[in-house]
Amino acid sequence: MLLVGLALLVSCANRSKQKAAVNSAGGLSGSIQLSGAFALYPMAVRWGEEFRKLHPNVKIDISGGGAGKGMTDALAGVVDIGMVSREIYPEELGKGANAFAVVKDAVVLTINANNPLLADIKKIGLKKSTAEKLWTQQLSTWGQVLGTSSATPVHVFTRSDACGAAETFAAWFGKKQEHLKATAVFGDPGVAAAVQKDRVGIGYNNIAYAYDQQTKKPFEGLAVVPIDVNDNGAVDPEEDFYEATETLVAAINEGKFPSPPARDLYLVVKGKPDKPELIAFLEYVLSDGQQYAKETGYIGLSDDKLKKEIAKLR
Repeated sequence: MLLVGLALLVSCANRSKQKAAVNSAGGLSGSIQLSGAFALYPMAVRWGEEFRKLHPNVKIDISGGGAGKGMTDALAGVVDIGMVSREIYPEELGKGANAFAVVKDAVVLTINANNPLLADIKKIGLKKSTAEKLWTQQLSTWGQVLGTSSATPVHVFTRSDACGAAETFAAWFGKKQEHLKATAVFGDPGVAAAVQKDRVGIGYNNIAYAYDQQTKKPFEGLAVVPIDVNDNGAVDPEEDFYEATETLVAAINEGKFPSPPARDLYLVVKGKPDKPELIAFLEYVLSDGQQYAKETGYIGLSDDKLKKEIAKLR
């Protein structure tokens, strides 16, 4: 019995040394798979890059496909994490969806930068009621949008994939994604590209796909349409904050931009996470990872909200 006890002590000591060696060598090993919302894709990539600097033995695979795909994949166990850019439905919670709010984002209106009526459009912005009419096929010319006699046609684009951007955008004027009637294009990059190619086109994009995060300005070929929040038919100085991501993000933080189409973005797992590398990644996202939100074009969460989200891991 003495020999057995000594052997157990030696074994435990060796395991402790091995664990300490692993931690000092860069921490965890294993793999994490994410899929889902294009809205979260750039942020998730940045988190993955920074997390792997701390834990190089953890493999991280990230793919887009829309919020609907992310939720479906997470609940089916196809991936560890679903990226979701809309509120979580009750039926999804009933199936075990465990959602962690991680950053805040917004959907903005995008038009072609060479639109012949660009100056007029930016001057009056877009009312909520006008957006509803555009995406329910009640308007067919820019003259109808602007209240002028212009016969310049307006080509409206929406998303073909089940996604948080479309759901959030539609919620702004009391609709759902299935109510949006327009030329349907797959993915955030797809809508941006369609608008860039069409001088009279209009669509909607998440911030990361409307603005170049290197220049902080709208991507070449794109312009962002101001929202006429107070519905007075003009873009007032306090509503004019779309020239760069810094001013847009500040406006969202100050509540000047409506919510929706501003909203929280979520990482969703099924049930309570138990993989050490998965727990560590979520803890990182909700702590040190927040420092990369602003430079990637997102809005970090408040300390109080982060504490509430981290508590879900305990």
